[in-house]
Amino acid sequence: MKIRLEETKDFRKVENLTREAFWNVYRPGCTEHYVLNQYRTNPDFIPELDFVMEEGDKIIGHVMFSKAEITLDDGTVFPSWTFGPISIHPYYKRKGYGLKLLKFALEAAKEMGIGLLQMEGNIEFYKHAGFDLASKINIHYHAEPREAEVPYFLAEELIPGYWGNREGTYCPPKGYFVADENPKAFEAYEATFPKKEKLRLPGQIGYEK
Repeated sequence: MKIRLEETKDFRKVENLTREAFWNVYRPGCTEHYVLNQYRTNPDFIPELDFVMEEGDKIIGHVMFSKAEITLDDGTVFPSWTFGPISIHPYYKRKGYGLKLLKFALEAAKEMGIGLLQMEGNIEFYKHAGFDLASKINIHYHAEPREAEVPYFLAEELIPGYWGNREGTYCPPKGYFVADENPKAFEAYEATFPKKEKLRLPGQIGYEK
């Protein structure tokens, strides 16, 4: 197993990997591969933290990081960061590869001076990499009531004391909404991939029987 920086020649393979990893997970189909495709030219993208994981000569995992912001209660903006999508090929899931990739990337982020991360995910997985509910350190999620303990909104202070006793509200960077904001461009991009069946499944956002 090897972890290295993504190269231009990897782009299509990594986007296909991301599509396979997220297909029908959070919605029928997925948009994460398009987010990645568009993010590589986004000024918030951090190329030094754009990693692929290889098993032999096959790319089986990928993670990217982005600059982000927290709006403090006094209205000022506090610099922060986020990451994702983080993708592991379906065949290699639940075998520890995702955690190895994440821990490697978090250490690299810390070495770059990145002090605080927020993200949306399953705490049962991400707690093994040091994440906890963001509400515990007074970081609120923009789409939920301020007093809510949002179970999917997580944070980790990579550099102790970076966040301090501040309080504020986080909104994901604009680049993560690119598929929703440009549906026709996303549809044209999606048409370049092999067709896959979109399914409405339990666990997806807004799922109802």
